[in-house]
Amino acid sequence: GGFTFSEKEVMRAFDSIFSTAQGRIIIATFASNIHRIQQIVDASTRYGRKVSLCGKSIVTNADIALKLGYLKMPKGTWLPLDSVLALPDDQIVIVTTGSQGEPMSVLSRIATDEHKSIKIKKGDTVVLSSKMIPGNERSIGKIINHLFRRGADVIYEKVSEVHVSGHASKEELKLMLSLVRPQYFVPVHGEYRHLVYHAKLARKVGIPEENIFILQDGDVLEFREDGPVIDGSVTSGRVFIDGKGDIEDMVLRDRRRLGHDGVLVVIMAMEKSTGRLSSEPDIVTRGFIQEEESEGFLEEAREVIINAIGSVEPEVAQDLSLLKARIRSTLKKYIYRAINRRPMILPIIFEI
Repeated sequence: GGFTFSEKEVMRAFDSIFSTAQGRIIIATFASNIHRIQQIVDASTRYGRKVSLCGKSIVTNADIALKLGYLKMPKGTWLPLDSVLALPDDQIVIVTTGSQGEPMSVLSRIATDEHKSIKIKKGDTVVLSSKMIPGNERSIGKIINHLFRRGADVIYEKVSEVHVSGHASKEELKLMLSLVRPQYFVPVHGEYRHLVYHAKLARKVGIPEENIFILQDGDVLEFREDGPVIDGSVTSGRVFIDGKGDIEDMVLRDRRRLGHDGVLVVIMAMEKSTGRLSSEPDIVTRGFIQEEESEGFLEEAREVIINAIGSVEPEVAQDLSLLKARIRSTLKKYIYRAINRRPMILPIIFEI
């Protein structure tokens, strides 16, 4: 719904972000959007910041655009990541891929604390500078929530009017808070990012920060004589979301790969409450390794999977799509190194 912003408005938005951000600015956009990268470079130059591009595709595209003259930047603006990270926070801009919530993208790895160099901290501003492609809202929403939990301020396209008609809008929430004037405030309903914004509104109408509590599902907030405290948590259900629609050319690509390198299916049972494996993973292969060769190889592959699951962060363990992506990427590397093949890998996880 609504209308499409013009590029001038994007520039104005960047100006307002760059002029108010105290710390590092991390911007996710499409690797192919050279014009957007140019706008980021221009804003960085104006506000005395250096830029690092992070992600193979974005670096390749920017390199080509620079050589062909489509991207212009003063010498010394674009620096390697480690050089930029060594600067004071208010001189740093990092441009990444992953604005659509792709599981293995740079932004996704940053959000789940898996990126080896970039660790989110309080004061960081993360900008998702591209419209959400319909169908990606869930995975983008998860990334935004992860970033908020780590203390970043996240700037992203607002959810369309279609989704909010049944809920109170910002001004109505402010009015309600002003009328009720609660002593303590606990925002509920919505995802973590919505709770953060609701808490910000409460601060704006004068509720002290120490009286506002943002809780995760299962957190226990206890009201004692000397005031409320968050005291432990109880087990509460998790919601796992998985699966995406197919696109025609992806189906063709999958069939080619199946024909060429075969398929490997990993079947696992996990305890819902703990996220631990309840037995060894089962591996079924078709069309990519001779049976007589397979026994030792499959044994090692099982070890690789068990180690991968044992070393994941709690957030990844609780999110089936991220966990499957991790198993897929770990196995892919192992199989290619071991037998120089790239089978299609299908992790199947049952919860018990």
